[in-house]
Amino acid sequence: MKWSLTELRKNYRNEPLSFDETLNLKADLMERYGDDVLDLSPVHAQGMVSVVDGDVVVDAQVTADLTVPSSRSLAPVDLPVDFKMTEFYVSDPAATQRFEKTDVVMVVKDDQIDFDKAVGDNIILQIPMHILSKAEEQGEKMPTGNDWEVVSEADLEKVEKENQSVDPRLAKLKDFFPDQDDQ
Repeated sequence: MKWSLTELRKNYRNEPLSFDETLNLKADLMERYGDDVLDLSPVHAQGMVSVVDGDVVVDAQVTADLTVPSSRSLAPVDLPVDFKMTEFYVSDPAATQRFEKTDVVMVVKDDQIDFDKAVGDNIILQIPMHILSKAEEQGEKMPTGNDWEVVSEADLEKVEKENQSVDPRLAKLKDFFPDQDDQ
């Protein structure tokens, strides 16, 4: 969905534009974020577009089913997304000063608001940094390979304590303070 900023200001100054759409964003998101998105169901977006003091405000509720790779094993993980997004669109960069720092304000170029791209970007923002499959959450064995293995932080600390060794060049210094061996 694309809207003209000028047309929205002209036609929806007194009454908001309501929408209830199903968007097919899979191809676009997989092209732009191929390593982070394995699959995406059709996206349901419902909301309204309002004109407030010449600025366009888009409020939408977005739901979809996203498949992303596990951050540990890269196994596919289903991630349902359901979020509300509010974005302000202005034509003049100076107008961004009127908004709070927490507001999402976009400067529109070429008089076009690309709602599909905005929804896609917001879906990507919903992906957590650390995501595990159900089996990984329940303690499944960590991945391993030839001469490598993934270990948890707790296991790593335990292994490091067990393998603490003193540099042979410094070992003789230990004899200078025999009463402090265990400290």
